[in-house]
Amino acid sequence: MGAAAPVAETPKAELPPGASRLPKGARMGLTVAACAAAIIVPLFFDSGGNVMNNFVLAAAYVVMALGLNIIVGFAGLLDLGYVAFFAIGAYTMGYFGSGFHANAGNGDGIHILVTEPASNLPGIHVNFLIICLLAIAATTVAGMLIGLPTLRLRGDYIAIVTLAFGEIIGRIAINGDEIHFLDTKLTNGRQGITPVDKIDLPGVDRFTSLELRPWFYVALALVFIVLFVNFRLRDSRLGRAWIALREDEVAAASMGIPLVKTKLLAYGTGAAFGGVSGAFLASYLNTVNADQFQFSFSIFVLAMVILGGLGSIWGVVVGAIVLSAINNYLIPDVFNSLPSDIGLDFDLTELSFGIFGFLLVIMMIIRPEGLIPERRRKMELVEDVGSDEGVFEARMP
Repeated sequence: MGAAAPVAETPKAELPPGASRLPKGARMGLTVAACAAAIIVPLFFDSGGNVMNNFVLAAAYVVMALGLNIIVGFAGLLDLGYVAFFAIGAYTMGYFGSGFHANAGNGDGIHILVTEPASNLPGIHVNFLIICLLAIAATTVAGMLIGLPTLRLRGDYIAIVTLAFGEIIGRIAINGDEIHFLDTKLTNGRQGITPVDKIDLPGVDRFTSLELRPWFYVALALVFIVLFVNFRLRDSRLGRAWIALREDEVAAASMGIPLVKTKLLAYGTGAAFGGVSGAFLASYLNTVNADQFQFSFSIFVLAMVILGGLGSIWGVVVGAIVLSAINNYLIPDVFNSLPSDIGLDFDLTELSFGIFGFLLVIMMIIRPEGLIPERRRKMELVEDVGSDEGVFEARMP
């Protein structure tokens, strides 16, 4: 009898390129551990110290970056005017949570669900949670308005329109003290609106500038809410439509995706998160000043998205935390004296955005997909999926 033919080995199942090799249980465990660490770690730091201040700012920036990630990362619509939504949210807080409208209520003020001392002050003073809803409404409308001129545009032209929108809002913020509406100024220009009401939540003592831990936990709650919404949107039918729009707008339209509705929802949703963060920062910083709304801030938030990974939710969180730490701690507190130590007469803070630009260039060379890339983008940039080489390899027997 002849020798038996060798039995072919069954090939092992391989994961798709870019797919996570961690089981679902491990990913859930890491997520829970990260959330628990975010809750527990602040308890080991001084509640009124600089570290806690950096924690609060980082959490607020995470909310903004996740909002911009919906526009840029999910839908692929380059937005260079995101600071406009920060400004609108901040001014919403200034209008409805300060003494800016001194003649409101015939000088007695308007007070809605606030406690002392705000309940005894002139102006308009509304509960912070209601102001957040107003900020969401205002910025959602603004986001859809900015989306209208971009419906027939692509690529760089979208960037130009959004840049113009951000600059228009910035100019209005600076020169709004010369525009009068209903016997009051539109804005207070460079003088700013100050003081702004502190957060006043039911059953909780009024927030102060000396105890920052409550501020951090409110910001962290906003982060958790925004994360939940981001994950649900990404895995929804709308999220898949955004991704299809990002990959190929013509193909998406041919498959029946309504481009107008999809784009407007991307702008409106992303803008809403920027507005909530803007309202929170206005209350935390105790002021709404036109100098806060510079074009450079839009680039700062966009850098968080690019550094973390376009379209990657956890990547954007990491990118926001890293750049916030560099901007608010490493540059001003650790390395600021480095130039003077070597005989140069300037502060390192003057080169902050040059440093961010250098970091982005390095990232584009070393890891263009970002710190924690989205699976699809990693497939495109690392696994050659979508390139001619990838097609050729797929056709090989």
